[in-house]
Amino acid sequence: MTTTTPPLLVEPQQSPRKLKAQLRAQEAKTKLSSPWASLIAVVIAVLWTIPTFGLLINSTRADPAPTTSGWWHFWGVDGSFTLSNYSNAWNGNGSTPLYEFILNSVIITLPAVIIPITLALLAAYAFAWIPFKGKNVLFVAVFAMQVVPIQVALIPLLTLYSKFGLNQSFWSIWLSHTIFGLPLAIFLLHNFMKEIPGSLIEAARVDGAGHVTIFVRVLMPLLVPAIVAFGIFQFLWVWNDLLVALTFSGDNTSPITKGIQGLTTQFSQAGNILPAAAILATVVPLIVFLSLQRFFVRGLLAGSVKG
Repeated sequence: MTTTTPPLLVEPQQSPRKLKAQLRAQEAKTKLSSPWASLIAVVIAVLWTIPTFGLLINSTRADPAPTTSGWWHFWGVDGSFTLSNYSNAWNGNGSTPLYEFILNSVIITLPAVIIPITLALLAAYAFAWIPFKGKNVLFVAVFAMQVVPIQVALIPLLTLYSKFGLNQSFWSIWLSHTIFGLPLAIFLLHNFMKEIPGSLIEAARVDGAGHVTIFVRVLMPLLVPAIVAFGIFQFLWVWNDLLVALTFSGDNTSPITKGIQGLTTQFSQAGNILPAAAILATVVPLIVFLSLQRFFVRGLLAGSVKG
């Protein structure tokens, strides 16, 4: 009677590069989860919140307290509490009401988020899964556009819009924000798509799916966290933008940032109105961020670890 020894199952040895990457990830995770790292994060969060807290305090102080003393004197001898600053800011302090600028900001922000995401999704899919000549060179060129300051493009774009009659219209603002946001959007979405296993794409192709079907039915459900993460970034950047608004917007297309700037005149500093207007301008971004926070965190962490 003979017996045979079953073959030993030897786990394939990992490559040195992959093993080194795993060790670095484990070391970084250990450092970031240490008590010292948590303490530093708390300190940074507190320091980051102090200016906003001071702005909130000044928004409830009567004139001229916000311009004559620091916000920490609210509990002192010149402390005074009032909510009339918010009503004056909402009504425009004698000029254009602030809610009209908020409506313009909504009209500007939504297309300025949707258009670049739509174009970036198509471009990222092409860079990630469609082979074509010069793909790597073109992707590097798109990525390099992120380092170009937007200030150098303002005057050429303003001249171009004037030729087509788009100056001081919503289209000029939408196109500008789309141009400035596309490089980052393509880069982020491309990197996320490349983390999706290729076997999933190949299985869909074996079943007869084309590029449109793969993009809509296979990739889009997986891309929701990344789309929302970039959408929040783009929304906050467009909503808080002043440079593009000053360059391309007109009297009827001014966003909230330009409206807040218009509260000050050569005869009035509006030191008690500006903090209230700034707090009102943060309400919409705060609601958007808090409502999409779980998608935002998933989008930032997606693709960081493959497998």
